[in-house]
Amino acid sequence: MDEKTATRDRILEAAMNRIKHYGYGKTTMAEIAADCDMSPGNIYRFFEAKIDIAEAMARKHYAEEQAELAAIARKKDWPADKRLREIFFKRLRDSYCLLEDNAKIIEVAEVLHRERPMFANEQLALERVFLTAVLEDGEKAGLFQPGDHMLTAEMMQTATMKFGVPQLFSKLTLPKLERELEGVLTLLLNGLYTDRARAAAAEKVGVTSAT
Repeated sequence: MDEKTATRDRILEAAMNRIKHYGYGKTTMAEIAADCDMSPGNIYRFFEAKIDIAEAMARKHYAEEQAELAAIARKKDWPADKRLREIFFKRLRDSYCLLEDNAKIIEVAEVLHRERPMFANEQLALERVFLTAVLEDGEKAGLFQPGDHMLTAEMMQTATMKFGVPQLFSKLTLPKLERELEGVLTLLLNGLYTDRARAAAAEKVGVTSAT
């Protein structure tokens, strides 16, 4: 890691720690610079404005999350429907834990939504790549019907949006959100399954209920 990258990472870590404690609105560039033992002028060599720090923080977070979700998508020994469930449930649980542990960090998401609206769209586009790959695997395995899998991935994102955006959690507990997500995914997957896969899924539910 070169010195410039190391300095950028140090600035991002200092910004994250201060924002977690005081919130985005009450954090200034001068305070972040002081936390890094830098002059206020020097920090502008790395970031032109506070919003640029916020975006860099978010990009780092989402890069790590996307890598973990993509790893689930690549689990070829898992059936496609199991991979899809795991992806969406992990996204929910990670978002919930982020909100629970760092409530003030949500201000960063809100300001990015307002000032950098294309940022969220970029993240969704990246996610659609591996969701589409899982759907294609499902079709090849005879689990899902043929279709426009990129469009299906987009619609799945739309239908599950609530479960990846902490501001939409409506103060529900994690178990209640998981129950809702399970219901939504069941409806979505039932619409994707081939007739044989749908019958097998219904039979499995019946066996589970009986036991």
